[in-house]
Amino acid sequence: MAHTPGTPLAPGGRRRGDGSLRGVPGGRLPGSASRGDPGGRPPGAARHRGNGSGQARVLLDDISKEIIEQLQQDGRRSYAAIGKAVGLSEAAVRQRVQRLIDGGAMQIVAVTDPMTLGFRRQTMIGVRCSGDLERVADQLAAMDEIDYVVIIAGSFDLLIEVVCEDDDQLLEILSRVRSIPSVTATETFVYLKLRKQTYSWGTR
Repeated sequence: MAHTPGTPLAPGGRRRGDGSLRGVPGGRLPGSASRGDPGGRPPGAARHRGNGSGQARVLLDDISKEIIEQLQQDGRRSYAAIGKAVGLSEAAVRQRVQRLIDGGAMQIVAVTDPMTLGFRRQTMIGVRCSGDLERVADQLAAMDEIDYVVIIAGSFDLLIEVVCEDDDQLLEILSRVRSIPSVTATETFVYLKLRKQTYSWGTR
């Protein structure tokens, strides 16, 4: 689940591949940061957040959706430019963006390329477990190296994404994952090459 620098991340989060950081619910890599600045330009990428955290869904009006779509197109678009597009003042846009961030509907982050930061191994790991899935998901989400955790239907109970320095670190992370008492099996899928990624599907 790769993120190309300057692109938005979307509901449910997702990933990184050979091109960049995928931010995701529950984790960050070094260099992922940033919410709007005093100069009126929100740096980074607009990311819709899923509701995996248990937050109540934020209700969006048409103007808020237009603002999100503007940031999906360009996460560094200035508040003044967004205001012209949606018919609001720069100050009003800044306030709306802050409410969207505070309400958990969106994040604005700097999207980084893990390869340039020394993270040579990127994987998706399928996890099978017994018992309380949410409890296991929370334990996995607490690991810094895991940037994406989702409960799924299918042959696995959970999918997690890991970005690490090398195979030795990957092995150490896998050992910690497998040491969780409720985890019964894992399967690791190593990323080889990113072929497509898009986050510009707009809003509904």
